[in-house]
Amino acid sequence: MSPDPLRVGNCSGFYGDRLSAMCEMLEGGELDVLTGDYLAELTMLILARDRAADPATGYARTFLAQLRDCLSLARDRGVRIVANAGGVNPSGLVTALRELGQTKIALVRGDDLTPRATDLGLGSPLGAHAYLGAFGIARALQSGAEVVVTGRVTDASLTVGPAIAHFGWSHDDLDALAGATVAGHVIECGTQATGGNYPFFTEIDDLVHPGFPIAELHRDGSSVITKHPGTSGAVTVGTVTAQLVYEIGDARYAGPDVTTRLDTITLHRSGPDRVEITGVRGEPPPPDLKVSCVAVGGFRNEVTVVLTGLDIEAKADLFRRQFAAACPTAPAEVTWTLARLDSADAPTQQQASALLTVVARDPAEKVVGRAFTNAAVEVALGSYPGFFSTTPPGRAHPYGVFTPAFVPQDVPVHEVVLDDGTVDSIAPPLVTAPLRPLSGPVAPAAGDPGPTRRLPLGTVAGARSGDKGGSANVGLWVRDDAAYPWLAALITEETIRDLLPETAGLAVRIIRLPALRAVNVVIDGLLGQGVAYNARFDPQAKGLGEWLRSRHVEIPVALLEVS
Repeated sequence: MSPDPLRVGNCSGFYGDRLSAMCEMLEGGELDVLTGDYLAELTMLILARDRAADPATGYARTFLAQLRDCLSLARDRGVRIVANAGGVNPSGLVTALRELGQTKIALVRGDDLTPRATDLGLGSPLGAHAYLGAFGIARALQSGAEVVVTGRVTDASLTVGPAIAHFGWSHDDLDALAGATVAGHVIECGTQATGGNYPFFTEIDDLVHPGFPIAELHRDGSSVITKHPGTSGAVTVGTVTAQLVYEIGDARYAGPDVTTRLDTITLHRSGPDRVEITGVRGEPPPPDLKVSCVAVGGFRNEVTVVLTGLDIEAKADLFRRQFAAACPTAPAEVTWTLARLDSADAPTQQQASALLTVVARDPAEKVVGRAFTNAAVEVALGSYPGFFSTTPPGRAHPYGVFTPAFVPQDVPVHEVVLDDGTVDSIAPPLVTAPLRPLSGPVAPAAGDPGPTRRLPLGTVAGARSGDKGGSANVGLWVRDDAAYPWLAALITEETIRDLLPETAGLAVRIIRLPALRAVNVVIDGLLGQGVAYNARFDPQAKGLGEWLRSRHVEIPVALLEVS
């Protein structure tokens, strides 16, 4: 039997993460497998555009640079590497890796549905990639591969695949697969599990150079999240909770191999920088796979002007009217945003200033090109007092849009190309009828909270937010059992609409996760068409949770005494 546990580390949470992390993880302590997550919806668009311009590209070049420095180190230490750095051209990355030296490399392919997109009813996207599961990765490792390269797989599959290979799990081991999925979800974003983007970051002694996370996986699917000794940052129940509620939807977390019940997770601190995850239950996967469809939606451009001092609203109104009159052609879509950052009697000019931004989008590059930004320059001397802009006139840039789609599990031709050229097919799992969405318990009845104080929600609650296509999620949690009934009762659709006025007219879903003392909020359509559409100030909702934490609510005094 394979030894227990299996130590799986992570060295990348996105394309552009710390370049030295692979070396740090290999040198920092014992590992069996090192994973790297390089893909996101925006990344898939970037890589698809790269490959359209040059068919030899389309993969994460930083991964190639990392392996150039670290491949021999990984082989000396017996650490196998699994990464989705293949992007939209995994075979191209494999070709480039073979030039680094004699290494057993396996390729997982079949996610690219772009050539079949029209026939599958997916339209004509620039790229259409299915989220494959973990059994292809497992087969690659079972064949003896030292490096496994994939295209679009689910982020957690990078961790689940090695566990399948190590413990010999089958499609029927649903609880084990679900437990490994949770561990993979925790470590997939790198240092977000060790204190990065953590709302209570001031409690962490050293975050200058946080270490990357490790999941110690056990045969039953339980795990311990930790990091190499001596590295900075922290692994706590809080940091793990923060990552667990990041970019999730329903309490049922659907994946290609298993549906993970997020409402069954139990967290327990088992030592310094060690958090144990147990009790995770799994259900059969859904009959369909998610497909990431990305396309160029058109061209966009923007101008930001500064309004200083008095009469801010009147200045903004004058510029809007002048700019509209000066534009030679009206763009298909124009969005104005006035950010009132100014304060009265400000001690600095910057603190006395507001920002007015106009964003334009159009199918034609010329309409939102230099003629659009030049309109701001042309009115400059005849506009409001104190006129200046933040940047010089610029050209238009293409923007991307993301459309989620679904295909039956057996549509992708999931294959593994082994190091000797042998091609193995990976059968899809047996699936059942679609599972009914599980929204979790209803809000508990609000009892008498006693005396309260009006303070920022973040005084007692943490939050982590992010994007899922055009939707945004905010996961809120508290760190004390006594505070959870209050949080669960407070966070309703009505409360969210009051605290986040942007949600007006949008669908808001509330999912309660008592085992994590958490409430997840999903806001559909907040991010427009997703990816690089850039419909709002924070286009990927990364700061949305911190904005929500800053809003004032009535907090029971008893909870303030606990916290």
